[in-house]
This record gives sequence, structure tokens and C-alpha cells, in this order.
Amino acid sequence: MGENYKRYDHDLAFILRYENVAWYDHGKVRILDRRVYPHVDFVTCRTHLEVARAIADMVTQSAGPYTAASMGMALAAWESQHQKADARMDFLRRAAETLATARPTTEPRMRKIVNGSLTAAKKAIDKGVDITATLFDHALANIQRRYAVMSTVAKHLVDLFPPGAKVLTQCFGETIVGTMLREARHRGIDLQLFVPETRPYLQGARLTASVAHDMDFPVTVITDNMVAATIKNKQIDLFTSAADTICRDGSIINKVGTWQIAILCDYFDIPYYVTGVPDGNVESASDVVIEERAATEVLQCGGKRTAMDGVMAYYPAFDITPAELVTRIVTNHGIYSPDKLNDYFSSSPPTSFFD
Repeated sequence: MGENYKRYDHDLAFILRYENVAWYDHGKVRILDRRVYPHVDFVTCRTHLEVARAIADMVTQSAGPYTAASMGMALAAWESQHQKADARMDFLRRAAETLATARPTTEPRMRKIVNGSLTAAKKAIDKGVDITATLFDHALANIQRRYAVMSTVAKHLVDLFPPGAKVLTQCFGETIVGTMLREARHRGIDLQLFVPETRPYLQGARLTASVAHDMDFPVTVITDNMVAATIKNKQIDLFTSAADTICRDGSIINKVGTWQIAILCDYFDIPYYVTGVPDGNVESASDVVIEERAATEVLQCGGKRTAMDGVMAYYPAFDITPAELVTRIVTNHGIYSPDKLNDYFSSSPPTSFFD
């Protein structure tokens, strides 16, 4: 892409810098371990299988797996560099399947990402150019495009904020969190963030709160069972989250706990704004597999067990918020009520950074 291209991660927090999400370099992919952040540690993957395992093991979360998967395809190209063209494409197809299915709920988006890499690889073979370099450039272009698109989403989102807004978040919205804060700073808007910790991996406490603190915005962490009290006692103005899937019918799939916060927002009559690019290939939540993770993850926190041996647990990683609990869906093409979301696809060319 050249050394002088404009980077859209400027003025964002450490965790949102491209190299600190996932990065291919000389036969390995380095991924910031978000399970332990703000302690800074990187997991080094030397095969695409190790990248897929890192995704499954939650080394990287939120939108991080999308970048990890595309960088993993560059690594797969390096692994297969001594194979002939047909065998190499077969290897890359198998790698794509492994990476796409590392986590079930995000599989539709991950397939778009790895299929984009396969298309780029085929073109590189036909042209006789370096496939590994091509797939790295493709991965970098993907994260660039995602940050650029979400910067536009952030402009529309901040338009909805009252002066001095007290904003409740959920889990780690990654790019939108950073771009939202950057946009607010650019406009001279003061925001206060209130962040549920998001058990069991504490993405809110460790990731969202760290981004806000890095960018010099006041942020308050609460436990997941303090949301109702916080909305009432701290006069929260609005709730906003990203989404792992935005269905065409206006329902959304996001980190488990989003649904119950949306119910509280309805009770307290405060708006819930969902951000992102709608998924044109997902009509409703019935088209999505909700990942159920190992119960053992609920029975510990910070690497220490919190329940007695023999106690059972249940961990659906995501839940479904119905359209009637969503106030607006904020996209790169504007702001839509959930029942009008199909207008997004009919009024503008579809946008995707998942390819």
C-alpha cells in the first residue's frame, strides 16, 4: 500500500493501533492478548492453525478476529510458499475453512473475509506476484477500510449525543469506541462513559475502559448487575453498542447481556443506539448460530476459580435483542429505525469490510 498511505488509526488508543490488533511479519502473526490487557502481552502464531486457535481461545475479541483471520491467510500463504500453484490454492482453501469456523456466531462475516483473501490469492497466482505480500496488503486494506467506515459511523452516532452525555456501553465495541471518542474530541464534546465489566472475560473493564482512559475521557466501570442502579442514579442519557450481527429485520446479536440492558433502557425510556454495517445476508436471528462456550469459563475470573467443584454453569456468548428494543441503527450511510433497515440496502450500494 506504500509508506505514505493515510492510516485511520491515528489518535486512537494503544489497543486500536493496527500492529496491536493482529499483524503478519516474516512467517508469524503477532496478536495482542486481550485476555490479559491492560497488561501488554502478545501471542505469536507460526501457523494459521495457531491463529485459529487464538481466535477460538479469545486471545482476540470483538472485531479483532476479523483482522487476525485475514492476517492468518497471509501466514497460510507463507506456509505454502514452496507448493505448486494448484496445491497452494488447495492449502489456502483449507486454511480459509479453518479460520472461518474458529467461532460459530461470527462465521458468516469470517467467511467473507477469508473468501476475499482467496480471491486475492488467485489473482496473485495468475499475475505471478508474491502471494504472501498480496494477502498481507489485502489484510491491511481490510482494517483500513473498516476504520474508515466506522469513522463515518462515529460521526452519525455523535450527532445523537446531548451535550455532556453520560453514555452506557456494553462489552468492547472496538473501532466504534475509539472513533466515537475521537470524533467527540474533534467537536469539543464532553462525554462520560459508564462501562459494565462484561464477565467472564471483563472486556468492558479491561478493554473499553482502557481505550477511554488512554484517550483522556472520564470512564466509570460498574459490575454487570449494577446497570439498572447506574441508569437511575447516574442519570444515563443513552446506551450504545456495536453488534456481531445486524439482521435485516432490525434485530441484533451481540455479547450476552446486551438484551437485558436494552430491556432496562425501554423501562427507563432512554435510547439504545446500535452501530455498524448491517449484514445483508442475514435476514433474522434464526439464521445465526449462537455460540455456547465452555461452562468452565463462567466458573473462574482472572484465572482463579470462583465456584466449588461440582457446581454447574451456562455460557451463551451472545444474545438476541429484538428490533422493538432498538431505538436506531447507526450506519455509515445514515441512521435508520429498525423497521426501515431494508432502506439501507436499497438506497445505497452495499458496504462491507468483511471481504
